Amino acid sequence: MTTTTTERMVSRPFSEEIRDQIRHAESLYHRLVLVVGPPGSGKTKAVQAVAQDTGAPLVNVNLELSRRMLDLTEQQRPLRVQPLLDAMLAESASDLVLLDNTEMLFDLSLKQDPLRLLQGLSRRRTVAATWCGSLEDNQIVYATPGHPEHRRHSIDGTLVASREASR
Repeated sequence: MTTTTTERMVSRPFSEEIRDQIRHAESLYHRLVLVVGPPGSGKTKAVQAVAQDTGAPLVNVNLELSRRMLDLTEQQRPLRVQPLLDAMLAESASDLVLLDNTEMLFDLSLKQDPLRLLQGLSRRRTVAATWCGSLEDNQIVYATPGHPEHRRHSIDGTLVASREASR
């Protein structure tokens, strides 16, 4: 009995797909891999497996960024997001950094373009970041249309590892 490509992809661990995309990203200008999926799709579990296999640091962005912004005023926060994230990644001294729980980057009060922000972080090192959303018509989507944080970006030039919700 032969296994079809579709059957192999279904049984293939998500963490392997992410590692393959990370290897491919190492030769690109923006060394960014987006790990896209809705809540419960296994993004966190997969990036944890990659962190364990590679020894790369795994950063909880919501926790670390909010902790570092506690003493900043509302006016200072949008201006400090990029430098604070740069500092977090620099502390690891690793060529690969995994980012999870990135929802804070979409907060309207921070006035950020999350994709552009992640691309900027990935110029000096490879970054694999979770993106809670979906992949639709060659675009990554965050939140539903009509939601204040709704975003839709073309994935042209961006590496994506994507899985639907866990079965």
